[in-house]
Amino acid sequence: MSLFDKKMSELHEMLQAKEIKVQDLVEESYKRIEEVDDKVQAFLTLDKENAILQAKKLDEQVDSSAGLGALFGMPIGVKDNIVTKGLRTTCASKILENFDPLHNATVVEKLNDAQSITIGKLNMDEFAMGSSTENSGYKRTRNPWNTDHVPGGSSGGSAAAVAAGEVPFALGSDTGGSIRQPASFCGVVGLKPTYGRVSRFGLVAFASSLDQIGPITRNVEDNAFILNTIAGYDKMDSTSANVEVPDYTAALTGDVKGLKIAVPKEYLAEGVDEEVRKSVLDALKVLEGMGATWEEVSLPHSKYAVATYYLLASSEASANLARFDGVRYGVRSDKAENLIDMFKISRSEGFGEEVKRRIMLGTFALSSGYYDAYYKKAQKVRTLIKNDFEKVFEDYDVIIGPTAPTPAFKIGENIDDPLTMYANDILTIPVNLAGVPGISVPCGFSENKLPIGLQIIGKHFDESTVYRVAHAFEQATDYHKAKPEL
Repeated sequence: MSLFDKKMSELHEMLQAKEIKVQDLVEESYKRIEEVDDKVQAFLTLDKENAILQAKKLDEQVDSSAGLGALFGMPIGVKDNIVTKGLRTTCASKILENFDPLHNATVVEKLNDAQSITIGKLNMDEFAMGSSTENSGYKRTRNPWNTDHVPGGSSGGSAAAVAAGEVPFALGSDTGGSIRQPASFCGVVGLKPTYGRVSRFGLVAFASSLDQIGPITRNVEDNAFILNTIAGYDKMDSTSANVEVPDYTAALTGDVKGLKIAVPKEYLAEGVDEEVRKSVLDALKVLEGMGATWEEVSLPHSKYAVATYYLLASSEASANLARFDGVRYGVRSDKAENLIDMFKISRSEGFGEEVKRRIMLGTFALSSGYYDAYYKKAQKVRTLIKNDFEKVFEDYDVIIGPTAPTPAFKIGENIDDPLTMYANDILTIPVNLAGVPGISVPCGFSENKLPIGLQIIGKHFDESTVYRVAHAFEQATDYHKAKPEL
């Protein structure tokens, strides 16, 4: 049995009782990476020497310190678009293959202050653009449940590493479902917090009005512990919300009596796999048996969410990625004979196909004569989508539906069909457009033994209720205990 099969609170007790050392946890992580990462391909960069050195220092502290923090000595994987001082950060792009950041992201600083240990940087879709981690400039991460299938994206490396037991938890980022969808595909727990709840300082921007960092873990309790650590106001981030952070673990009561659940009919409509629909309805029965009630509702504008998202996200990406030009950031081509050519060739060689596609779409949507017809109209529809959520939340505590319309698809199956790939985020995108929190927890398996995720969506800054429902469901079922056999 792996140490990482235990909850963080159990590992914490073992550390305090000196049954294990921090070094044991770190070595367990690297041993597992050595055993399975050639199959899973989750990590891009490892920080082994530094991590073991840190572990030895923390072990010395156990003697001299009475109270250890909840994350003390816990190994963590970090998605490769979150900057880490002195540890290569590439966003899985060739254009940043030589980038060693000079500072840490705020979330990394907070984890360092909590004395957790960074194991390495995790693979992703290049610049977080994709739903399958097939768009990485370096390698294709595979789903630990079946290595012929994708792990989801863009935080596929983070979800796969946690599912494969390489690290007990990881950080991802979610722009249109990039934490929740891979969590669903890999059978783990992934939370996208409310926009502004967690600092984005040090997260390499894809779409600044949508991006949000969040935790991926094996269980809900661990997830709440990590949000406790990384949430909070940050003056370095102009979009950070100065809202009090409660103790999220206090919400894990297991009690959902009297809770009112809304189930959007659009989330169980055509296009949603029959196995997925059945798993979600079974999950609702479990919650009903615990005293919650549910009713069908409508989010009428959600059908426009994918088109709205790809216009807005691509527009913001075309502006955010302008800095990667071979001068300020990025690898510079040596084939150019003049300045203009240097920009063109460096960007052509450095960016992958999907990133180029979105830069082109975004630049078009923002260009003179098209701005009003596309970008401005998309912003108006975004407001309508947000209003739909607010209207439902007047009468209900949470919204529940599937995380993704299907279980994980095969590697290569959709890569040449961008529209099918984009449609994969149809159930997660509205949450980002509205800025509300959402979590994915395992709720079943397909006939092929691939995980299915249940999405629980809450009101702005009400992660506590989201955790309460997710934890109650988890306690009443065994899906989170299942592990892939690699």
